[in-house]
Amino acid sequence: MPSAVQEAAIEEQTGPAEPRPTSRTLRYLTLAVTALLLLGVGWTAATLTTGRTPGETSAEAGFARDMSRHHAQAVEMAMVAYAKGQDPAIRQLGYDIALTQQAQIGHMQRWLQEWNLLPTGSRPAMEWMPDGVGVDASGLMPGMATREEITQLHEAQGAEVDQLVIRLMIKHHLGGIHMVDGVLKVSDRPEVVRMAEAMKAAQQKEINELRKLQQAGG
Repeated sequence: MPSAVQEAAIEEQTGPAEPRPTSRTLRYLTLAVTALLLLGVGWTAATLTTGRTPGETSAEAGFARDMSRHHAQAVEMAMVAYAKGQDPAIRQLGYDIALTQQAQIGHMQRWLQEWNLLPTGSRPAMEWMPDGVGVDASGLMPGMATREEITQLHEAQGAEVDQLVIRLMIKHHLGGIHMVDGVLKVSDRPEVVRMAEAMKAAQQKEINELRKLQQAGG
């Protein structure tokens, strides 16, 4: 059932006049993200498992750390989409992605706490991946936008915002799915498998929606 914060944010966004996001609606979104983060912090007994606890060099720890960073960039792009998107569908996708991926960051950071591990580790990013695919020459994980592309998105206006969001988010989600497939090959932790499968389903659905918007825009 949606929380009061989420209902307020959704009502603000989807009124009959299709209002543009205001500072108040952005505050609502921030509050909703915070509420979901608290849910992630409180996600305890339902996800605790018995048996082997992932260690410092485990694939699970690497995935949680790297995907948290990967998600953080998606949230940044999604907030721009919500605030500046021209197409209501782009704004709605931005809203959904920001809420979902920020909550997932909260879950993954909670795992690290439960495993008595730090949010960051000493191993290089993506070293845990079974296929050996690591970061690119710029140190970016699969699908991540460059700093220049993020700056371009923040500075874009009008229809260019929608075009950049579509292009960058499709690439970003494809990279995220690649990382998800990697952890699913090597992990049998129930909470990790459940989260990874949920990520893959959500991101593939969003890719499909973004491609439809891309085709509709020519």
